[in-house]
Amino acid sequence: MSRPAPSVGERPAAGPMARAAWTGGGFLAVGVGGVGVVVPGLPTTVFFIIAAWCFSHSSPRFEQWVLNLPRIGPMVRDHRAGLGMPRRAKRVAIGMMWVAVTVSGLLLRDRVWVAVSLVALAMVGTWYIARRVPTREVELARREGRDHSDAH
Repeated sequence: MSRPAPSVGERPAAGPMARAAWTGGGFLAVGVGGVGVVVPGLPTTVFFIIAAWCFSHSSPRFEQWVLNLPRIGPMVRDHRAGLGMPRRAKRVAIGMMWVAVTVSGLLLRDRVWVAVSLVALAMVGTWYIARRVPTREVELARREGRDHSDAH
């Protein structure tokens, strides 16, 4: 049975080795997320969500640092609150994913199965983002009791 993640400001109960592993995982996720800021097609926010989760097990200070990042922090907080992604961010994420898949597919056109696999994964990713990740505006409207029939 797992224990709930500690809240911001609460010191995790894990031992020093576990905290070091969680902290290392958090910084690894920050590093990959940082690369995603400049590399089209590589997700950014998901790695910062993972980083905040790792830091919640190891370092409330670093967790707070991620949550307070100017562009990324609000998206991580929205994810934690179950609000998902803004509609525009979903469109950009799906668009960038397809740009990356198209470029990769063209570069790998001699390896048909790899290109086909990339397209299949992009289709799954598109479905997941479009249908499974909540749309922030729709979720806020739902919570306020307003009509949200234009969900997607």
